[in-house]
Amino acid sequence: MRDITHFIDGQSVAGTSGRYGEVFNPNTGEVQARVQLATVGEVDAAVQSALRAQQTWALVNPQRRARVMFEYKRLLEANMNELAEMLSAEHGKVVADSKGDIQRGLEVIEFACGIPQALKGEYTEGAGPGIDVYSMRQPLGVCAGITPFNFPAMIPMWMFGVAIAVGNTFVLKPSEKDPSVPVRLAELFMEAGAPKGVLNVVHGDKLSVDALLDHPDVKAVSFVGSSDIAQYVYARGTATGKRVQAMGGAKNHGIVMPDANMDQAVKDIMGAAYGSAGERCMALPVVVPVGQKTAEELRERLLAEIETLKVGVSTDAAAQYGPVVSAAHKQKVSDYIQLGVDEGAELVVDGRGFALQGYEKGFFMGPTLFDHVKTSMRTYNEEIFGPVLQIVRADSFDEAVALPSQHQYGNGVAIFTGNGRAAREFVSRVQVGMVGVNVPIPVPVSYHSFGGWKRSGFGDTNQYGMEGVRFYTKVKTVTARWPEGSVEDSAFVIPTMK
Repeated sequence: MRDITHFIDGQSVAGTSGRYGEVFNPNTGEVQARVQLATVGEVDAAVQSALRAQQTWALVNPQRRARVMFEYKRLLEANMNELAEMLSAEHGKVVADSKGDIQRGLEVIEFACGIPQALKGEYTEGAGPGIDVYSMRQPLGVCAGITPFNFPAMIPMWMFGVAIAVGNTFVLKPSEKDPSVPVRLAELFMEAGAPKGVLNVVHGDKLSVDALLDHPDVKAVSFVGSSDIAQYVYARGTATGKRVQAMGGAKNHGIVMPDANMDQAVKDIMGAAYGSAGERCMALPVVVPVGQKTAEELRERLLAEIETLKVGVSTDAAAQYGPVVSAAHKQKVSDYIQLGVDEGAELVVDGRGFALQGYEKGFFMGPTLFDHVKTSMRTYNEEIFGPVLQIVRADSFDEAVALPSQHQYGNGVAIFTGNGRAAREFVSRVQVGMVGVNVPIPVPVSYHSFGGWKRSGFGDTNQYGMEGVRFYTKVKTVTARWPEGSVEDSAFVIPTMK
């Protein structure tokens, strides 16, 4: 049995806890490896390594740090196939989707290559008689990231790419469900020229999470996962004086207006709802047709598309999505489907009975479609995180705007329409953090930033882009005077610029 070890101080480090997590191949249902779960001491060793490295890494000028990022980008591109196959083998998403996972993370590394420009401060000459004022952005120190199973490449790079580029060092605690890619990312980072200790990886469960949240030398924590845990991470981390950004769950809506290009909308909704088996925080699990005619047409077209959808093993190039990540998660999604039936929603397509020939023990689920879902239902209000699409019908534009705006989650939303005025009004009024106009999965590009509202995001700063730069740096403002002539008397009142 292969053991997946920690990566501390630039090398593989075997764990000593005697505790392990099982890493499955979701295609076959078999255990393929064990991941070692860290002790508090091993978490501390990673933090201490990062602390030592940070003292010199922060002194490396931004241009030289950017050169490491450029080389890292090159190595990621050169190793894309290896990383994608490794990711698919543990997560279950198809290889093409795994490459997209890596590519979106790589784009943040590309942004980090321009870090010298992003770190430029402000300068005012002559703010007072002989006085200049300027500001600079400086790193915080040791930062940590706690990442979910659904994007084991992209989300870690969202975090450590910016954090390290601005001069911090980093301790990553990835999901124990698919931990191999994060370790490989750290190895490649060392190969790119980063000093040992700049990026460390420790595996674990709640014990490791709490050790990072409580550690006095960890200055900032970034988290992505479920909302309940995000709230916990935010509360515990801020209680110890840390900066915390904690991204939670989602229930994204797709509004389909009567004038939408239905051909394109249906294709987009299918990919957004069922791609990656629905295991995306920016998936589109709720579709809201406006008007009875729109609803009936959309339902029939979705049914026709579902009949052609191909579920297969992650290495099948023709498959549109693969298995879910674990047997436990498959059961959770199945339980939600049954709950939807019990609550009175119409189960139009039931994916629970799906089995792939030759892979009957794999964690596969067919696509599920519900219609006539009501806002009072738990299955509407809670995140299912599987290949389940719900139709919630709306009679008017105002009702359609209100649905995502009043939901407990506010991560992403999309509107499908050909009417620019309606789209503009929707963008202005809807109470959601990321909005797509004829774009089903509106994940912002790397030089903007990612973040939801309400229970989808705890903290005041978003992921990556300039928001990430601000999160991982502190501002120092300098007021300088170079007087001429005789020495002036000291002022005993607060100085002004009169």
